[in-house]
This record gives sequence, structure tokens and C-alpha cells, in this order.
Amino acid sequence: MGIKRHKPEEIVTKLRQVEVLCGQGMPRIDAIRQVQIT
Repeated sequence: MGIKRHKPEEIVTKLRQVEVLCGQGMPRIDAIRQVQIT
């Protein structure tokens, strides 16, 4: 099984989602888990 490579657009989208959640008062670690970043 190969390694999944994310496209730059997908990376930017996930990072923006984390920033929005953090802006809403969610702790950063919980926002990262919700967006499913490992």
C-alpha cells in the first residue's frame, strides 16, 4: 500500500478549517483532531 500524498489545496483547506475552529474558541489540539490531521 502506497503513501497518500495530499494536494496543496487539500492541505490549505484543512489548515483553514483548524484556524476557523480555533477562532471559535476550540483548543488547537481538539481542532486538529476534528479535522483528522495525524
